[in-house]
Amino acid sequence: MTENTAAEPVAADVRTVTPFVVRLDVRSYEIDPQLHVSGTILQQYADHSRFACVIAAGVSVPDLLGGGMGPVNLETTIRYHHELRGGETVDVSCGWVWGTGKTYKVVHELRLPDGTLVAEIVHVSGLLDLQQRRLVTDPAEQWRSRAAHPELLGL
Repeated sequence: MTENTAAEPVAADVRTVTPFVVRLDVRSYEIDPQLHVSGTILQQYADHSRFACVIAAGVSVPDLLGGGMGPVNLETTIRYHHELRGGETVDVSCGWVWGTGKTYKVVHELRLPDGTLVAEIVHVSGLLDLQQRRLVTDPAEQWRSRAAHPELLGL
């Protein structure tokens, strides 16, 4: 039996009907010498959106970790579309894509308030059994069983 890794595709591409969205202000210390936001900051925005979504879904991260599981990103892809600059505001969505394997996708779209697409960030993720150091077999069920509002996680 082989471990499902980032190189293997997620079986299905079913997205959350209405993705979770947070609005963030670009701060002056997040811009680079070209006066735009770098890719590492965009990833941090996506991480913030994902964490806020998990909390809004009612998942207790301390309980998840206390239960011996932790989320892991196995692969991250960024597609840049439009420059994001200091002083601007960006809406960061978080949509979950579930398949039947050990991995799932979390898809983020970063958009200006007028709808202009800034970037797309896609994570191939899994839930790691912290004791065995292996991905859990059914991550969707693990998330569903811990969420008060699983629909925010696309479940």
